[in-house]
Amino acid sequence: MSTLQSLWARYGNAIRQFISFGVIGGAGVFVNQTVLVACNVFGRDLFGVSYKDPVFNLFGSQFHVRYYHLYAILAFLVANMFNFILNRYWTFRGHQRAPFFKEYLPFLLIGSVAAVVGLFLLTWLTKSDWPLPHSVFNDSQGLWNRLYWANLIQIVLVTPVNFVMNKLWTFQAVRKRHAASLERKAATTAEG
Repeated sequence: MSTLQSLWARYGNAIRQFISFGVIGGAGVFVNQTVLVACNVFGRDLFGVSYKDPVFNLFGSQFHVRYYHLYAILAFLVANMFNFILNRYWTFRGHQRAPFFKEYLPFLLIGSVAAVVGLFLLTWLTKSDWPLPHSVFNDSQGLWNRLYWANLIQIVLVTPVNFVMNKLWTFQAVRKRHAASLERKAATTAEG
């Protein structure tokens, strides 16, 4: 067996899972971006608010929760559920699935941690002149909207950690615990 074949034999399943996760993630990015853009357009056109406008102050400090934070949270929640369902039934399909919410809650928790990191990145990217120079990304039109590009960049940056944590915890550890629980129940039933 060649080195390449032995590597594929050892890591092929993880590579296939990573590719599937990436394809679903790409679709999830589209869902996330669509929700974010829709929120921004509706906020601007229906309610006359800019994504940069503050919603409320954080504990009397100089910091504010802004509309784009709310848009990003809503976009995350919709895309997270979309991604979970597709990953559950395609990327990490298996015979020993745990009940839906036993797998979804860890997936949501991991995604939420990534989303919080993403919110900090989003805040930095919408305010900073690097890597999105204000002279180019000036919010004049859709493609030049800083929020949209900042959102895409933060998603790309948090995705690798999200994949590893979901592979190891949500779709492996949770399922192993569930399978062990089923085996214990079967043994108890057989004894009784």
